[in-house]
Amino acid sequence: MRPSRLSPVTLVVAVLVLLVVSAGATLIGAAGLGWTRVAREVFAQLTGGTSPLSAQEAAIIWQLRVPRVVLAGLVGAALAVAGAAFQGVFRNPLADPYLLGAAAGAGMAATVVVVAAPASTGWVVDPLPLAAFAGALGGVGLSWLLGRSAGGGTAVLLLAGIAVAAFLTAVQTFAQQLNTDTIQQVYTWMLGGLTTAGWHDVLLTLPYIGTAAVVLCLAARLLDVLAVGDDEAASLGVRPGRVRLVVLLAASLATAAAVAVSGLIGFVGIVVPHLVRLLAGASYRVVVPLSLLGGAAFLIVSDEVARTAFAPAELPIGVITAFAGAPFFVLVLRLNRGRLR
Repeated sequence: MRPSRLSPVTLVVAVLVLLVVSAGATLIGAAGLGWTRVAREVFAQLTGGTSPLSAQEAAIIWQLRVPRVVLAGLVGAALAVAGAAFQGVFRNPLADPYLLGAAAGAGMAATVVVVAAPASTGWVVDPLPLAAFAGALGGVGLSWLLGRSAGGGTAVLLLAGIAVAAFLTAVQTFAQQLNTDTIQQVYTWMLGGLTTAGWHDVLLTLPYIGTAAVVLCLAARLLDVLAVGDDEAASLGVRPGRVRLVVLLAASLATAAAVAVSGLIGFVGIVVPHLVRLLAGASYRVVVPLSLLGGAAFLIVSDEVARTAFAPAELPIGVITAFAGAPFFVLVLRLNRGRLR
């Protein structure tokens, strides 16, 4: 039988995998500094020794490469744990931030901010993640209300999410046309990428993603209870409506923060939670924390491929995740075809 709790051994292995891929992405890059010299630079910084790199080369490591690895980990963790949470709330194996309109809502709101307030650096509080959060929450809410009004069910909910995402995408396109000078910026952002990643982006998203991750990990046991049905959950003292609201808010917050700094990166919320289920078990006490770690590792590797495969040119990271995720999505459809009828 698969475990219903996360074992320490599994957790340690997942953390080690994340550390290994993070170290690899830090050591290897498009700048051609040599992984041995980068390793000596990291060791020198940790021990106070003499750096083998020039000041410019060291800046590439600490001001460009390392924050990009950290941000990729944060974004991947956010999208994967949000996907796991949406699947638990809706009891739907295909639910993820994209199919339910959260990412489309966040993208639409972020585009409006880019078009209407391009000089957002002068704000006391950066409006981009706040607007993206409101858009993500609105997208999920519209999908939920539309699905409920049409009778509910897996297929209806998915169709509602597709319809809401299409509508929000149309609004996003209309907003772009109001200011054609920002089309290139918005288009590049929509393809997904971390090319401008820096410590500012890490500090901007960390409070949002960190808060959401803590809430979702604490709610993992309650998601297991919801899986048996609302009536059974209520008989155990759980309030299904309140749990769903809290989880939706946290998952939307994680999605919004990720989309705000990385653009639209697909398939992470589908691939990682299902891969965790296949390898470690279906309990959300296992799926949620391992999706957090696995999503971080998955996007770090994807970003490494995106920035080095055709160096010095760089692929949009969404292209890499789509290449990996689309075949896996077909596999998920086949494995869950009985539940989708």
